Amino acid sequence: MSNRVIVVGAGIVGASLAYHLAARGQAVTLLDAGLPAAGATGSSFAWIGRPETCDLPSAPLRFLALDEYRRLQRELPGLRISWSGSLTWDGTGDDSGDGSGEGSGEAGRPGGAAADVRAIEPVLVPGPGTPHHAPDDGALDPVEVTELLVAAAVERGAELRVGTPAIGLVRDGSAVTGVRTGAGVLPATTVVVAAGAGTATLCAGIGVEVPVESSPAVLVRLRATPGLVRTIVAGPELEVRQRPDGTLLLPLAYEGQTNRAALQDTAEAARRSLLRFFPGASDVEIVSAEIGWRPMPADGEPIVGTEPGMSGLYLAVMHAGVTLAAAAGRLAAEEITTGVAAPELAGCRPDRFGRDRFV
Repeated sequence: MSNRVIVVGAGIVGASLAYHLAARGQAVTLLDAGLPAAGATGSSFAWIGRPETCDLPSAPLRFLALDEYRRLQRELPGLRISWSGSLTWDGTGDDSGDGSGEGSGEAGRPGGAAADVRAIEPVLVPGPGTPHHAPDDGALDPVEVTELLVAAAVERGAELRVGTPAIGLVRDGSAVTGVRTGAGVLPATTVVVAAGAGTATLCAGIGVEVPVESSPAVLVRLRATPGLVRTIVAGPELEVRQRPDGTLLLPLAYEGQTNRAALQDTAEAARRSLLRFFPGASDVEIVSAEIGWRPMPADGEPIVGTEPGMSGLYLAVMHAGVTLAAAAGRLAAEEITTGVAAPELAGCRPDRFGRDRFV
């Protein structure tokens, strides 16, 4: 029997869920207040990596990330991923400098073998520390991939409603039965909340506390001659990758910027930092700098699964949304469709925060 599923949030996680649910024959409606990928997804560094070692509760999910994106490429031939590999230094991977949320912290500890930097990045002047090369890492355009997933979901029967903010969830006793919008209530068998940092507010409206905060980060875009940076480069002082059109992406920690002038200063500092490691690139120009408001669970780990004692409510909110979207989308869709728990998500369950979150 088919569920009637509403997915709230058309970032890359919600788009992946909608695609995987529709592919399994579920009746899916995808809601968003804006266009797909208009939130944190659009300002993501979008590094897809797999940790060499990882002792986090979410490790089984993280180890799937690369394989699940390769599967998606087979299913959706238009999905473009640059499998450029990454070059990292000891000192990265602690999640302190991953900027927009999909950088060094998302791959876990630096992986790969000791690297010949000159052969991999001929122009780079490396910083101190031992370089590591992970040839299987990749990166993608998060807006392009989100839009492709949404289009594929619609082709498989999903309904897309943009410009339709979820005003609240509808609760009937111990069950969530729909979503309230400006146009009225949309009934559902299952409501999947994949609204990023907005998840906490939506769930609070029905008396469920979800410990997720908004964590700002800065993404700077520069422009240079294509081919300057060949891989994903990540060290304690610089994290950068280059798109085919020459655009350089540099994720940075948020330092309290509150206006465009401060962001412009940040972009200029990022440009100078790049030139220290890639000297001679005199044509580097500033394109933009923006703040992305990432969802950050209280313990840093993804929150994926049903709420015990609250039927019809499924949560899908995580830092590292781009990295984990393919794997989390498939596993969550299978759970919703079959009712069988995925063991890979065992460490991500909402009930780890306790039952005292219910009102």
